[in-house]
Amino acid sequence: MRIFLDIIQQSLSTLWAHKLRSFLTMFGIAWGVGSLLLLVGLGEGFRSGQEKQLATLGQNIMFMFPGRIPAVAGSTQSGQTYYFTYADYSAIRQQAQFVGALSPVLNREDIRAVSDYGSTNGQVFGVASDYNQIRNVPIEPGRWFNEQDNAERRRVAIVGWELLKNMFPGRPAVGSTILLNGISFDVIGVVAKVGRDGNNGTNSRIFIPVETMRNLFRLTKANSEDAISFINYRPIRKDLHTEAKTEIHQIIAKRHGFDPKLEDAFEDWDTIENMQRVAKIFDAMDWLASGWHWSPALLLCWPCSRPRRDSIRRESFPRPRWPRSVRWQSLAFPPASIPHAKPR
Repeated sequence: MRIFLDIIQQSLSTLWAHKLRSFLTMFGIAWGVGSLLLLVGLGEGFRSGQEKQLATLGQNIMFMFPGRIPAVAGSTQSGQTYYFTYADYSAIRQQAQFVGALSPVLNREDIRAVSDYGSTNGQVFGVASDYNQIRNVPIEPGRWFNEQDNAERRRVAIVGWELLKNMFPGRPAVGSTILLNGISFDVIGVVAKVGRDGNNGTNSRIFIPVETMRNLFRLTKANSEDAISFINYRPIRKDLHTEAKTEIHQIIAKRHGFDPKLEDAFEDWDTIENMQRVAKIFDAMDWLASGWHWSPALLLCWPCSRPRRDSIRRESFPRPRWPRSVRWQSLAFPPASIPHAKPR
């Protein structure tokens, strides 16, 4: 017990004797720990913000858009944009092994929507019943499409939250009727507000079954017969997203007659890969922060912990001490009076 008290007393006396050094050391440690916590907190906050932002779209979503036809000798369509077709979607659904939920999307923005209370122009999406398993489309009130809606090409629609302001101001939408380019559709559901401020594009869309869309509102662009706008899908497992993407590339490239490894042939948006890339960036930041957050402490404590240059020089190169007789002789006889000294 006595030894322990002596150790504490000696430590305190040493700290008190070197107050500036002790203060700078503790301040440097606090600075390093605070910097580490700040960097890690910022990284984790940004990472969680990215995850929440992507969660408003859906979980593990993958988009695939058509690119350009590769240059082929003798072909008149080389370098032009091609289109995915509904037959491509059917082939993927039958042949793909790593793809879970899958939906084609037909998108048109030139369809006029009219109700008994107002009208609006919005995006009309023709989608499959699996679409709500890929994208975040909360329905309240009402219901989502089923397989019978698609198979029987029913004229049913789901209206986005933003469109209710113009089409059904203060009135219930489910059970009402709307006209899309003059064709009557029954409203079976309403998309609840998506996103914190409602800025998500899903809020301003009207969804109808993809078979109904193909029958009534096909794409109007040139060379787009039976075409679809893009494909939404999810892999069967998150870690198989690359395999699912490669598999779809191979199926579509085989059907259209080009090499699936050509970069310009597809435009992919892989949210899983994006999240992994962001995670790697902030993991690297955390590693750097944990390794370098002590450098301010070292810089602050270095000046007070190193010996002075003069003391180092004195210890390394001490001045020569001449005998006393030599010192008195140098005082009594200047260099000019010494016989061996050279005259000036």
